[in-house]
Amino acid sequence: MEPQVGAAASAIAVADFSFLTLFTRADFIVKSVIIILILSSIYTWAIIFEKYKVFKKISKSTEEFEQSFINSKSVKTLYEKTSSESQDPMSIVFMSGAKYLAENKNQPENTLNEKVKSVMDVAIDKEVEKYENKLTFLATVGSVAPFIGLFGTVWGIMNSFQSIAISRNTSLAIVAPGIAEALFATALGLLAAIPAVVAYNKFISSSRKYTQKLENFTQTFISII
Repeated sequence: MEPQVGAAASAIAVADFSFLTLFTRADFIVKSVIIILILSSIYTWAIIFEKYKVFKKISKSTEEFEQSFINSKSVKTLYEKTSSESQDPMSIVFMSGAKYLAENKNQPENTLNEKVKSVMDVAIDKEVEKYENKLTFLATVGSVAPFIGLFGTVWGIMNSFQSIAISRNTSLAIVAPGIAEALFATALGLLAAIPAVVAYNKFISSSRKYTQKLENFTQTFISII
């Protein structure tokens, strides 16, 4: 009995369990699962780096605009100085309100304030849609990737049991490669899901804080005019 276990252990030890070998030995279904998870992970990291740059950029540009807004003598003066090509969300929200105010300044005060707020709220919604774009993909990967990996694992283990049935051999040398391929799919699923969940929570939190900042700015703008 012991010599058989030792031989099986030796066979496993010399077996190649590298990523390429595991992928090559896997069947079509497991290979498809692995490819989907790898592509999802790559795209997830691309989104993470993109959103990190986006929030860092708008945080800096908004800070600069807020300083200009505080130091400005009037809304009209700042409106004339602010470039229409600006990509800063707060600048865009300000420009939408200031433009409407300039074009409709003869309206009654109550009506004008309500209309300006509505215009700025619409601008906020558009900007939120821009910087929250693709975050849904992170949430989807975070929730679905582990199940996709689990599906690959279950399928791989089923194949291992079929190999046992066909060969009528229960040695570890027969079972181990198939189980390794199966568990590799689960590992990839977690590898894709964990960064996606962490990044989604971080960016959603940043988005909510920034959106609140835009809404507070709108209230300040309305109170000034």
